[in-house]
This record gives sequence, structure tokens and C-alpha cells, in this order.
Amino acid sequence: MGVTKTILRNGNGVDRPIKGDEVIIDYRGCLYDPSRSTQYNMGKQFDSSQDRGEFKTPIGIGKVIRGWDEGVMNMTVGEKCILTISGDYAYGDRGFPGLIPPNSTLVL
Repeated sequence: MGVTKTILRNGNGVDRPIKGDEVIIDYRGCLYDPSRSTQYNMGKQFDSSQDRGEFKTPIGIGKVIRGWDEGVMNMTVGEKCILTISGDYAYGDRGFPGLIPPNSTLVL
């Protein structure tokens, strides 16, 4: 599957990050739960920038999961979206012990 992007608010439509740019991401990370027909199938929350504070990272160079690298590189400044990221573009077979089971689809 890879990454599916659902736009909630359009950005400026012009300014996209360039590989290696530092970006600030405001996010809420949840496990995908197909039994939830609302909230974009958001299941159990495992992380949030609102809980941890501002999240800055270089993008497009493998510092974050592949789904974020690809999804954020296709956003423009000010855009708000939901990224649904398949397990192979997230934490894969290893998962993230204690938080994310192996091969989990994530909703961010």
C-alpha cells in the first residue's frame, strides 16, 4: 500500500520541502483500526507531538519512517492531512516494542 494522503486543509500549493530540509511536524500517531468507521480508522494512540512538544526533523533522508519521508515530501507549507502508512513503510516486521505491533498500519 505505501502511503495514502487525505487532505484536511490545503497548504499554499507551492512550497514543498526539498530532500534534507528540516521540517516541523505536528502529529498524532495511532494504530489503524478497521473496526472504527470514523476518525480515519484511528485506533489506539501511541505518540503525539502535543504530548512531547515540537517535532523537528530533516525529511527525505531516512531519519524517520519511510511513510513520513514520502508523505511529508508531498505536502506544502500549511497543509494539514492524514497519512495512512502501511506496515512496510512504517516499522515493518520489527514493530516498535511496547507500542507498535509488527507490520502495523499507522494513521498519522
